[in-house]
Amino acid sequence: MIESYLIAVDSGTTGTKCAIFNNEGQIIAKAFEQSKLYYPKPNWVEQNPDEIYQSAINTIREATQKAHINKSKIRAICFDGQMAGICGIDKNWNPVMPYDSWLDGRCKLYTDLMRRRGEELIIEKTGTPPTTFSHGPKILWWKNERPEIFKNIFKFIVPTGYIAGKMAGLKGKDAFIDYTYLNFTGYSDLKKATWSPQLCDLFEIPMDKFPKIVNPWEVIGYLIAKSADECGLVKGIPIVAGAGDHPAGALGAGVIEPHMVFDIAGTASVISNCVDTYAPDIKQKTLMYIKSVIPGLWHFVGYINGGGLCLQWFRDEFAKEEIARAKQEGIDAFNILDELAVEIPAGSDSIIFIPHLRGRVCPDNADIRGTWLGFSWNHKKGHFYRSILESVAYDYYYLLSIQKKLLGNIKFREARVIGGGAKSQLWNQIKADVLNLPYVQLNQEETALLGTAIIGGYGVGVFDDMSKAVRRFTKPVARIMPRLDYHEYYKNYAEFYKNLLETLEGNFSTLTKLSNIPKPTNKIKL
Repeated sequence: MIESYLIAVDSGTTGTKCAIFNNEGQIIAKAFEQSKLYYPKPNWVEQNPDEIYQSAINTIREATQKAHINKSKIRAICFDGQMAGICGIDKNWNPVMPYDSWLDGRCKLYTDLMRRRGEELIIEKTGTPPTTFSHGPKILWWKNERPEIFKNIFKFIVPTGYIAGKMAGLKGKDAFIDYTYLNFTGYSDLKKATWSPQLCDLFEIPMDKFPKIVNPWEVIGYLIAKSADECGLVKGIPIVAGAGDHPAGALGAGVIEPHMVFDIAGTASVISNCVDTYAPDIKQKTLMYIKSVIPGLWHFVGYINGGGLCLQWFRDEFAKEEIARAKQEGIDAFNILDELAVEIPAGSDSIIFIPHLRGRVCPDNADIRGTWLGFSWNHKKGHFYRSILESVAYDYYYLLSIQKKLLGNIKFREARVIGGGAKSQLWNQIKADVLNLPYVQLNQEETALLGTAIIGGYGVGVFDDMSKAVRRFTKPVARIMPRLDYHEYYKNYAEFYKNLLETLEGNFSTLTKLSNIPKPTNKIKL
């Protein structure tokens, strides 16, 4: 095979990553730039689309400088990125509005409206219930709250589409979105990979404000001279559409066959199952369907907002001694906390933790908060920490049990795990035991960037088959097997956890009302 290179850019919430791969799937160089988030009002979160574009330019330039490669052998640039949240452009590809981030909650009123008017239809068509991070309620907010801006929006697009189009010098008529983003739009027919006239009519959104839908591997244009100069490349490099970060990551992790499970153990905890059947979760309204990069497959996704962040919070607030010791010994404080937790019996001596510290996302319930239930004077730091690890596994158990009901009691093959939490042998073993599922660690950490590079390579003919490519590049390096006796024991706690969530839901709503009562202002003087 002739030597060639592929540039993959991940436009994430916290920052932009770029990696240059060779045609053997190896990273030659990487770069990262932190994102700038703006908070103009409480519960509002925005980004500047041109700053998102500039971060892509900066990281491409830095990675290219580090790589010391022949730039004429770069075959494609391809993108993945955050899937929720929305941008708007005019006919000349100028941003008309800021990027309305998926973290932004200003559209809750319109989320509720979409639920009342057509939640089941939305789930049936798009595979995903309306939430504050979806495009649908956000678009309604701009239509009703900022009508002058809405009138000037020629097309709604996602951030990676904005970057790619600006690099290619596109006009508004060329605007695109690849099909892996469609579940978050609120106005699509996911199964057909089209826009839904029925949903657009129901919410009075002009269909002509939506971009054309393309395959992830489609070449959408070529790098123009201005952008080439900015990022230090030669003009004319093909720019490939790419995909959302989740399907790109699943591809890079080799989750390309039905009933392979994908666990992203990061700041959020995300678990998905690759399936070849479309059966949206209309009854529970809990799971999301995302179209896989691989045609004919889907990712059935469950999400815990800040699952991994619970561990970071616990470390920072309750593990000062462990942080100091870790700094002294040059190790990770989480390793020390794992040492404490591994001595605690399964079930954490009957402590149950609820990890939804800032509300539950699917089903969307902002009132739910974190809870520890069942602790006494006998419990120590290791108990509390282990209970957090177990709670995420219990939530996964609940999410996968919904899938089994919808898909006919399917048998999962294995779970491939990535993210910072993938390094914890203890957490992987707990999840394997609770789910009765082998947990697989991989030789790849940057699976979204690898998946994006494979998409780009396929788009320009470097690879003739995406599945074959990822099988060459991504290999299991460790397999943690479930222990049946532990699984049978854990099932009791997992079932209790499911019931506890339902039981406490009304109490959390009452607690929210109490928190809104005006507080006395006079303080006790000590």
